[in-house]
Amino acid sequence: MDNKRDQWGSKLGFILAAIGSAVGLGNIWRFPYLVYENGGGAFLVPYFFAIFTAGIPLLILEYGMGHKFRGSTPLALARANKKWEWLGWWPTINAFIILAYYSMILSWALKYLTLSFTKGWGNDTNSYFYNDFLQSSSSAFEFGYIIWPILIGIAILWAVNWFICYKGVKGGIEKLNKVLLPLLIVIMIIIVIRGVTLEGATIGLNKLFTPDWSKMLEPQVWIAAYGQVFFSLSVGMGIMMTFSSYLPKKSDINNSAFMTAFANCGFEFLCAIGVFGILGFMASSQGLPFEEVVSGGIGLAFIVFPKVFGLMGVWGTILGVLFFTCLVFAGLTSSVSLVEAVSSAVIDKTGWERKKVVSLICGLGFVVSIAFATRAGLYLLDIIDNFVNNYGIVVIGLLEAFVIGWIIKPETIRKHTNSVSYYSIGKWWDITIKYITPTILAIMLISSIVTEIKTPYGGYSTAELITYGWAIVGIGIIGALLVSKMPWKNKDITGFDNESEVA
Repeated sequence: MDNKRDQWGSKLGFILAAIGSAVGLGNIWRFPYLVYENGGGAFLVPYFFAIFTAGIPLLILEYGMGHKFRGSTPLALARANKKWEWLGWWPTINAFIILAYYSMILSWALKYLTLSFTKGWGNDTNSYFYNDFLQSSSSAFEFGYIIWPILIGIAILWAVNWFICYKGVKGGIEKLNKVLLPLLIVIMIIIVIRGVTLEGATIGLNKLFTPDWSKMLEPQVWIAAYGQVFFSLSVGMGIMMTFSSYLPKKSDINNSAFMTAFANCGFEFLCAIGVFGILGFMASSQGLPFEEVVSGGIGLAFIVFPKVFGLMGVWGTILGVLFFTCLVFAGLTSSVSLVEAVSSAVIDKTGWERKKVVSLICGLGFVVSIAFATRAGLYLLDIIDNFVNNYGIVVIGLLEAFVIGWIIKPETIRKHTNSVSYYSIGKWWDITIKYITPTILAIMLISSIVTEIKTPYGGYSTAELITYGWAIVGIGIIGALLVSKMPWKNKDITGFDNESEVA
């Protein structure tokens, strides 16, 4: 089975794919607002601290595991310690769940890309988004009917995911990222250049980067920094272990982790500058306080920015097309990575051909995604995303650090990555994985649970949170335990001689 495993065509292909996975919608619409809300320029202190104490160490962990044990996340963990195979299936199931609603967001971006040529969202962008486009119902249980433009977009994006992953690692994913990632960077640079030259742009940039050092005393700011680094680097999702398993035996693991982290970091800052330059223009042109125009998440992308583009004439059309193209490209590189993480795990477990597995996953994924094309789609997205991230991915990252730190032992992975890398990492990595990373993730988890108890998320009913939140987390865990009990197609899969692989 190992001899037939796909490989990247080059180290550059792997790096671009890893960066493409990390660079997603959160970079564009989450990070800028996060910086603004958490101390502006002062936020850089906890942010970079988080990169060095969680982001890069976890990337090295996942790259090292995938490369050393030559398999998808479940296979790598099974080869390291059979008892923990289920921990590899949990992020795999989560990745599939994320794909279901991620395709809906990409469908929105695709629709808004077509609208941007004529600014078809009109003057009241808020009403258009919620009432005309989404046709949102009053609760997560009120599905109503299917919104056909959204479903068509979902179908298109699942078809694209299928086509890319059907082609394989080298012929599909690597080629896609070699094209889309440079285009994505060029487009964002154009947006930034135009954004910072707009009248009033300095208002937004000053708001973004002026440091509020008092925020450094707030624990929540540090938690926010770790959360952003953790989520934006695609750790705990099964992607990075899978991608590194396709690397040749002699690959610079340590350097690749640093390159991925800093490339993602650079793109985040690029997005922040462009976004806040444009928001500064909006505040200036409308004579509004900056606080009234700033927004993050879905509101920024589909309500605030379309409103801004409507004020800018021809340049509004150009920037609108570029911005939504950016969203589609960033989302597509991430969604393809998620499909591959799921596909690789199933291929390893069953021994089925790639084409069969990819077709099955994309077909089933489309069927599940239909629920998000209904009038309740936005509510489902909001609840599921919150619970999968805060109580799924965080726990997975915590358990990964525990398993490597205390059972498999960090020196096992460190010695392997050092043996194939141009420069070595020291025992600081062992300490980080054993103590610092799990402590921080545990604090994040406890903070989320306490907040949830005090104030149920989003004002949703208990029934909605249980059905689409806690139940989804439960499905991930139970599903992982059940799948881990199934036999591997290759019965000797866990008898893997990892010592021979170190060299």
